[in-house]
Amino acid sequence: MNRRYLIFGALGVGALGAAEALRPRHKLRLLQSGVTIDKSLPESFGTWSSERSADYIGPELDGSLTRALYSEIVPRTYFDDETGDGVMLLAAYGDTQSDLLQLHRPESCYPAVGFNVRLSEPATVALGGGVMLPARKVIAYTKERTENIIYWTRLGEALPQSAGEQRQTRIDQSIEGIVPDGILVRLSALGDDSNESFKMLEKFVPQFLRSIPMARRKAFIGTKLSNALG
Repeated sequence: MNRRYLIFGALGVGALGAAEALRPRHKLRLLQSGVTIDKSLPESFGTWSSERSADYIGPELDGSLTRALYSEIVPRTYFDDETGDGVMLLAAYGDTQSDLLQLHRPESCYPAVGFNVRLSEPATVALGGGVMLPARKVIAYTKERTENIIYWTRLGEALPQSAGEQRQTRIDQSIEGIVPDGILVRLSALGDDSNESFKMLEKFVPQFLRSIPMARRKAFIGTKLSNALG
C-alpha cells in the first residue's frame, strides 16, 4: 500500500473520530418526567382566567411532521376579568432539540401565513427582584389585524434571543455532547397601539411565570431564572 493511501486512510479515520466525538450523547430534559406542558400551564391566576384555543398561528406542517418536531403544541387564551384584556399564548415543546429540530420563530411563521413583520428586536422582560428574561418583541400585521408579540426560546439551559444565537447554541451543545429539550413560548395581544399592548404583556409575563410551581417553571425559562424567582 503506498504512502498516499495511508495518509488518506488516516485522514478518514480522523474525520470519523471527530464526528463521533461531536455526536451528542447526554440528554438534558428540564421538563419533569411524567409532566406535560399542558398540565403545567395555570388555568387561572390573579385576575386572569384561561380558555383552550384551537386556532393559532404556527408552522404549516402536516400532522406527522408536527408530531416528529414537537412533543406538545399548546394554545391558550387568557382574559383579564377586570380589564377585559386578552393574551394569546402558544407553547411549543420538543423533548429533543437537535440540528434537525428547530424551534419555530414568529419572524418566519407569521409571514408564511400572510402577515408582514414591522418590528423584530431583542428585548428583556423584568420578572421582579432584578430577574430579567431574555426575549424578543415582534409586531406582525395584515390589513385586518395587528399582533404584538413577546416570545422567548429555551434550548437546554440557554435562552437564545435570535436565530443566529439559537444555531450557535445548538453547535456549542453538540460539541459538549448534549441533546437538550426546548420550548418556544409566544404571547401576543391584538391592537393598533403596540406600546400599550407591550406594556400589558410585560405585566402579564411575570405574573404568569410566578404562578407556575418552581419545579415545573424551569421547563419554561431554565433552572437559573426559575430558582431566582423563588
